[in-house]
Amino acid sequence: MSMIRDLRAAVRPALRKGLAGYGGTGTEQPGAPTSVVDCAVYRDGNRVREQLTPGEAMRRVRSEGGFAWIGLHEPTEQEFAGIAQEFGLHPLAVEDAIHAHQRPKLERYDDTLFTVFKTIHYVEHAELTATSEVVETGEVMCFTGRDFIITVRHGGQGSLRALRHRLQDDPELLAKGPSAVLHAIADQVVDGYIAVADAVQDDIDEVEIEVFSSAPGGGSARGGDASRIYQLKREVLEFKRAVSPLLRPMQLLSERPMRLVDPDIQKYFRDVADHLARVNEQVVSFDDLLNSILQANLAQATVAQNEDMRKITAWAAIIAVPTMICGVYGMNFTYMPELHWKYGYPSVMAVIVGICFAIHRGFKRNGWL
Repeated sequence: MSMIRDLRAAVRPALRKGLAGYGGTGTEQPGAPTSVVDCAVYRDGNRVREQLTPGEAMRRVRSEGGFAWIGLHEPTEQEFAGIAQEFGLHPLAVEDAIHAHQRPKLERYDDTLFTVFKTIHYVEHAELTATSEVVETGEVMCFTGRDFIITVRHGGQGSLRALRHRLQDDPELLAKGPSAVLHAIADQVVDGYIAVADAVQDDIDEVEIEVFSSAPGGGSARGGDASRIYQLKREVLEFKRAVSPLLRPMQLLSERPMRLVDPDIQKYFRDVADHLARVNEQVVSFDDLLNSILQANLAQATVAQNEDMRKITAWAAIIAVPTMICGVYGMNFTYMPELHWKYGYPSVMAVIVGICFAIHRGFKRNGWL
């Protein structure tokens, strides 16, 4: 019995280490969910048709060649610890990958490139309101090494499953190694930016039409759209925070020679960088256009308020005439003009009406009424 206990004590740490290398916590039951979405080895552009743990994939690559692609979704610190140790990932990059909420960036740690992409998803809505969510963000982080690429995804959007299948249908491209996967991810993210930019453009056009086609004195011209414009501007700002910081990493990947990026793949990064620059210019123009629309809307509200004040002032001036005359006659003096004349009352009323009509006509001619 003592020999069996000693054997169990020796096997248990090794078993826990193996489970941790797979992405588990070391205490999970068989069949428990794991953050590892997919783990595969690719050799000569073709996937090795075997179910492998990250540790097994790494050992297979080191002994037989090819590269490993491991996909994870929102791993915990415990789940990622075994993979980070197996692949020698830098602790700072691992911390960023676990906690997310990072700016798009490209960093080099020893023989590993750490890249952060912000994914953008357009939220469909029947009508843009002051509380509408227009864009939803997520993150895809890539650890790219000589013979591996590890993708860590945060958020409900930006799935790489379809991208993996598409790359597997192109063995010639996938044979270029991990940098081919990195390029495909960057290309998919930027293509998503283009689609979202087109959808946001439609929202901006809708708001612009409503602001500038409103009838004089209408509700839209009184600043009712200001809250919707401001909300759209905030969503565009979130979009801008995902696009603009990525310009420098794409420029580096497309222009600076790197050992971990195949020279043939580097040419493709130039196309991605060009598309990203175009999207960035479009997003910046969105921000400027919304500023102009917001200022125009506020100016329309100010003009409408001035119109109201002019009308109120004009009517107050008209009403002041009968008020003044009636006030004079109401002071009960003995000697008043036409006080004892038979037609005195109608005459005074006619004078009041005549003066009010003349004042009204003058205001009408000057555009105050």
